[in-house]
Amino acid sequence: MEYDVIVIGAGHAGIEASFSAAKLDRKVLLITLDIDGIGKLSCNPAVGGVSKGHLVKEVDALGGLIGRIADKCALSYRRLNKSKGKAVWATRAQVDRFIYPKVARSFIENDERIRILSSKADKIVTKRNKVLGVETNYGEILYGKTVVVCAGTFLKSTIHIGMNSFPGGRLNELSSEALFHSISNLGFKTKHFKTGTCARLDKRTIDFSKMIEQPPEYDVEPFSFSNTNTPSKQMSCYITYTNDKTHKIIMRNLDSSPLYSGKIKSRGVRYCPSLEDKVVRFSDRNRHQVFIEPEGRDSLEIYPNGISSSLPLDVQIDFIHTIEGLEKAKLVRPGYGIEHGLIDSRQLYPTLESKAIKGLYFAGQVNGTTGYEEAAAQGIVAGINAALKTRKEKPFIIRRDTAFIGVLIDDLTLKGADEPYRMFTSRSEFRVSIRESNADIRLSKIAYEAGLIDKTRYGMVLDKKERIEKEIRRLKSVKVVFDERKISLYEFLKMPHVSYDRIGIQSAIDDNSTKREVEIMVKYGGFLRREKQGVKIFDNLKKIKIPKDIDFENIPSLSREVRDKLGIFKPKNLDDAFKISGITPAAIVQIYNFINKKR
Repeated sequence: MEYDVIVIGAGHAGIEASFSAAKLDRKVLLITLDIDGIGKLSCNPAVGGVSKGHLVKEVDALGGLIGRIADKCALSYRRLNKSKGKAVWATRAQVDRFIYPKVARSFIENDERIRILSSKADKIVTKRNKVLGVETNYGEILYGKTVVVCAGTFLKSTIHIGMNSFPGGRLNELSSEALFHSISNLGFKTKHFKTGTCARLDKRTIDFSKMIEQPPEYDVEPFSFSNTNTPSKQMSCYITYTNDKTHKIIMRNLDSSPLYSGKIKSRGVRYCPSLEDKVVRFSDRNRHQVFIEPEGRDSLEIYPNGISSSLPLDVQIDFIHTIEGLEKAKLVRPGYGIEHGLIDSRQLYPTLESKAIKGLYFAGQVNGTTGYEEAAAQGIVAGINAALKTRKEKPFIIRRDTAFIGVLIDDLTLKGADEPYRMFTSRSEFRVSIRESNADIRLSKIAYEAGLIDKTRYGMVLDKKERIEKEIRRLKSVKVVFDERKISLYEFLKMPHVSYDRIGIQSAIDDNSTKREVEIMVKYGGFLRREKQGVKIFDNLKKIKIPKDIDFENIPSLSREVRDKLGIFKPKNLDDAFKISGITPAAIVQIYNFINKKR
């Protein structure tokens, strides 16, 4: 039997890849080491966050699963970036780590087009630079027209706890060395990155009274646009801090840290460092925040977010006991560091298909990213494109001015990742236009045309869009007197201190999320127009030449890193400049403006 799409790995990338391919009526084989581990949350029990919530909403708009699964097992929701404008608000949910895999598995098992196989993929089978299928550790060859590798942290991976090291893709789970060597033998450039996780603690041994409670927020909309319900009973998180005692224990034991003894040589996650990294790098700080997060509604396990460590077990216990509220905490699982294999993602097209082997796709941490959301975003794109290839249809490519998914894939395939890649809103030059709240409006049309969402759901989005446009027309037509002059409600709402709720402007829209979308479009009209102009700049990067005599030191708004790299590489045009790792979209706009002023 030949499958249309074979997916290796059933993490967040693998789930989306298999589900999206099945939606396009393809026969899918999902290979996983452990059927009970489908959708397992390897690290923190949370989904979303700043920019990550954007990715979740975008995957949902494309008919994906991560938002729907998270909503079904959410313990609490919070809205991040509230001190900033509504256009950059983000959603984050604590989720039940034990329910999440069950919900994920039920979605996959209920699709008859997907076959799940518990096995170990050892080799990518190819012929004349074209994929033929996968060979398992049993020697069985499974034939497929396309293969999507979503191997997560399992490729030739090593776990570190103190000076003890052993193979493993997660604690007590196998490493996939044969698959890594198979990929390397096909000619792919490979390397290793380092990530890690913190110890898990017994809830019964924690003194929450010594901590600051962080209650949930009940007015936050769920992730999925097809869902309107959030749990009526939500759970709090708590905040505590490390202190001088904690830091002294860590400094005393750095010689037993695989990070500082030279045992771990791979690059780690810059924006999610281990506690020993934080203590060394930020030695001027006398404390670091620790979020105490529940792992499940009926679980005794607690996730102490912020103290990831690969120090020896006894040292982990010692430093945890110095933290307020954790003096008597008992460990359920140790924290550990993990080095895992990956490919250089510049070897891929924007479809996430290999440039060297036809029909072979890669998605998730195997491309150098970190995070459930980044993995899911790549998984859905790889799955869609693998399915379309078998149907001989044109590829599905999302532009960077359309979605954060486009930014993610553009960055990976053009610049690659010299350290674990994490999404930030600052990575997009169009972040007001591609905000979390309008993901459905932005992406539903292409999702519907591709067959990823049905007519009913698309109709709901069109209705929402029409209601927003109608309300904006109404605001422009209705006049009010303000400060002894007659202005439109549109101009009135544009004012910084004015909102629907505070001033009591009557609205024809009854739901808060749509009302907020109207408010964003009114208040951020100037930003949105400027970003539209920015799209034109980025469409014509190759045409915009950089003068040979330009002195980048004369552009004060550029960071030192950007100026240094531009001086070294001496790009001929803005397109060449943008391909340099570390050159941000904002830097490109600043260079463009500088060139224009000099003309």
